Amino acid sequence: MNLVRPAAVAGTFYPAEAAVLRTEVERLLARAEHAGEVAAVSWPKAIIVPHAGYIYSGAVAASGYALLAKGRGHIRRVVLLGPAHRVPFRGLALPGVQAMQTPLGNVAVDPAGVETLAGLPQVREMPTAHAQEHALEVQLPFIQEVLDGVSVIPLVVGDARPEAVAEVLEKLWGGEETVIVISSDLSHYHPYAEARAIDRHTVQEILHFDSTPIDHEQACGATPINGFLPVARKHHLHPRLVGLCNSGDTAGSRDVVVGYAAVAFYGESRDHAGC
Repeated sequence: MNLVRPAAVAGTFYPAEAAVLRTEVERLLARAEHAGEVAAVSWPKAIIVPHAGYIYSGAVAASGYALLAKGRGHIRRVVLLGPAHRVPFRGLALPGVQAMQTPLGNVAVDPAGVETLAGLPQVREMPTAHAQEHALEVQLPFIQEVLDGVSVIPLVVGDARPEAVAEVLEKLWGGEETVIVISSDLSHYHPYAEARAIDRHTVQEILHFDSTPIDHEQACGATPINGFLPVARKHHLHPRLVGLCNSGDTAGSRDVVVGYAAVAFYGESRDHAGC
């Protein structure tokens, strides 16, 4: 068994050179802080952030991660869920490794968290599901830069019922030492104005814990989102929108675009804000 899952999309989704990558992540986070996205006095329990190339969605992702900076030194582990883009399978997949690699170094996989999931039938080790998957990998440099010495529990989510995802999240919920990151883009390949309308509707469903499940035309990470939202509501979390844009706003054509949002979930009420 490989002990480390090597970086697969460095040089494509984000810079492959460590110094360049660190500078880019720092720039994105500083921009988010300057924009006033970190006004909250505490850090969120969970965030939903996008996973496209940094040139497209990095600024929106940073607006979510900047909020976690206040938890530096307190947050010890990150439960990281994202959709399967490469390998179809049922359930949720752990990578079966001790660490996840990026150009900034290795991020330890939390052995206690992995052990907590032992015996759940919907969870298995499946290195092939992680090998080329970008949805989790692009989150790691932000985690490395914002937080200090944390471990991760990386789960690629395949075909799974919301209840199966929710059970995993309940097992790993923990206290202030644990945060949850859901990796998802929004709508894909609609004209700019149409995408904006779809994405605004999707965000409203998330913010109001709408009982109608989000579908995969609205968000590629619909499966982990649909599992997370009932648990967030059960734990009385309050969502706040901190970023909503699309590739037409950042680095792409407006003929067809991909949508991105950052939503933070706090344990106490916060005002909503958007970009």
